[in-house]
Amino acid sequence: MAKPPTPPRSAASRNGPPVPNIRAIGRPWEPQKDIYHFLLRRSWAGFFVMVSLGFLGANAMFALLYVAQPGGIVNARPGSFEDAFFFSVQTLATIGYGGMSPATRYTHVVVTIEALVGILSVALVTGITFSKFSRPTARIVFSNRMVVTNRNGIPHLMFRLANWRHNQVLEAQLRLVLLLTETTAEGETLRRPQELLLTRDRNPLFSLTWLAMHKIDESSPFHPPGALDRMRAQSAQLFVTLYGVDETVGQNIHARHRYELDDIVWGGRFRDLLTDLEDGSRRLDYRVFHDIDAPSTESGRVLADEAS
Repeated sequence: MAKPPTPPRSAASRNGPPVPNIRAIGRPWEPQKDIYHFLLRRSWAGFFVMVSLGFLGANAMFALLYVAQPGGIVNARPGSFEDAFFFSVQTLATIGYGGMSPATRYTHVVVTIEALVGILSVALVTGITFSKFSRPTARIVFSNRMVVTNRNGIPHLMFRLANWRHNQVLEAQLRLVLLLTETTAEGETLRRPQELLLTRDRNPLFSLTWLAMHKIDESSPFHPPGALDRMRAQSAQLFVTLYGVDETVGQNIHARHRYELDDIVWGGRFRDLLTDLEDGSRRLDYRVFHDIDAPSTESGRVLADEAS
């Protein structure tokens, strides 16, 4: 049985940086200068790990301040870092069991500072958590591969996508960009994006699936003889971007996906998702979403030879 497509964790698979496999150097790592966006971009697991480490680190720091004055905490063992740490946890979280309490002016001052830090920390973590939770995201699944096949006698580059939520994405707009690496006459290396025209790049109500097609005619970079070999030499990649408005939350969403030239199946054809049933209804089978019918050897060879 065909395996159903795995729903994407975020926007889509292969949704890495616009220019993949690039390691930047010479730029200092300074997350504290943009801490809000730094935390928003972390995964949920990474975010909670950072919050937990910050919580433990803050309590350890205040515990050292409490230990610095023996006898400053009632009912705490003198010099006990453990008792001071758990007293700090109770203070920072405003729990206050009553078993331990400040006994000196110095400890009262530290408790006051820690209470202020606790109030601000809870407010900040709550706000960032809500921002991450409420941030609009798209759950769009893209086909693993592209195909090139004839449509009305003209070869088309095709891929498909589906709205995993089955709600409405209003005024959806789709863009397909070919990114090429070129060397100028002066020896400079440039990354040049070239937008590929789609036969239908807008969908007013995107709720189920969408088969996107790029006609390989005289205006297409895939059309000239030897185009495929030149694009391989230029490390060509294809980027798909979807924009729209999520009807459920009424906010803009986007998704993106990256294809390599090796992801193109020449002469292949996507397997049909829709099946007409005997009762007159239709069934949409996502288990075959990524499946491609085996291309005929002759048609695949002809299409690939034309591009090469």
